[in-house]
Amino acid sequence: MDLAKKVIRAELTLFEAHFREAVKSRVALLDRIMQYIVKRKGKQLRPMFVLLSAKLGGEITESAYRAASLVELLHTATLVHDDVVDESMERRGFFSINALWKNKIAVLVGDYLLSKGLLLSLNNKDHEVLRILSEAVKQMSEGELLQIEKSRNLNLKEEVYYEIINGKTASLLASACAAGAVSTFNNEADVEKMRVFGQKVGMAFQIKDDLFDYSSADIGKPTGNDIKEKKLTLPLIYTLNNCPSDIKRKLIHIVKNENTQKDKVAFVIDAVVQYGGIAYATEKMFAFRDEALTILHEFPASEVRDALEELVRYTTDRKY
Repeated sequence: MDLAKKVIRAELTLFEAHFREAVKSRVALLDRIMQYIVKRKGKQLRPMFVLLSAKLGGEITESAYRAASLVELLHTATLVHDDVVDESMERRGFFSINALWKNKIAVLVGDYLLSKGLLLSLNNKDHEVLRILSEAVKQMSEGELLQIEKSRNLNLKEEVYYEIINGKTASLLASACAAGAVSTFNNEADVEKMRVFGQKVGMAFQIKDDLFDYSSADIGKPTGNDIKEKKLTLPLIYTLNNCPSDIKRKLIHIVKNENTQKDKVAFVIDAVVQYGGIAYATEKMFAFRDEALTILHEFPASEVRDALEELVRYTTDRKY
């Protein structure tokens, strides 16, 4: 991400100041938690997509900084709530909010972050940005609930998987790119182009995340975690549809009934590798990445476009 960080180095510094200001609270406990969140924030991929999408269309404005802050506020809110739902004690190698301050406070913190983001846009009359991001919040909730619903019967079709990840992951990245673009581009066609670009990147990003579950690398979450949570992701879906029937029955039995036993989870992982699930999911991930790059290359060549391309490639080449 070196080029991306170089191209928007000054803008990222300004964004961080905007974000710190956006999460301030007069409640001492809440302010302490916000400081903890700010110090331990992740790679800032989504704000970078907002700012670079804006810069692709012209000079970055205050509206773009607010859009980047809104995206990060919404993303952080969903992570805090996800940790409560998943009963996760860690986030990016640090204690999660619910691990330190318990579930009730974590839920309220997530609500606070969400409300701060909405007010940030409303108070500055960024109505179009708010509309774009509100749609993402709706789709994210629908995607997560669809995944929970479908995980009960373990009979997930590939197209339903794409519907799930489009909602839970790709919708926010699509909205991030559209929110950045709407602050500088003068026509709806280019904004829509950037939205679809972000959606394709988001699809590739989530498939990469799902592939990590079958990796031996240390990525900050245990290998086989999705199996333990009975989440059917693309590598396993492909394997179930393309392995012998006796293996399929055994895999389904393990995921349903023996998903906490290390040797059984290892059997599932080995089967996914053996029957082509990893190779197939990797191929689909690169297909989504290439679709995103095709859209991006419809814009004139520039250092900003190169930086966006680097960011896209990072999402599929990253090690964690």
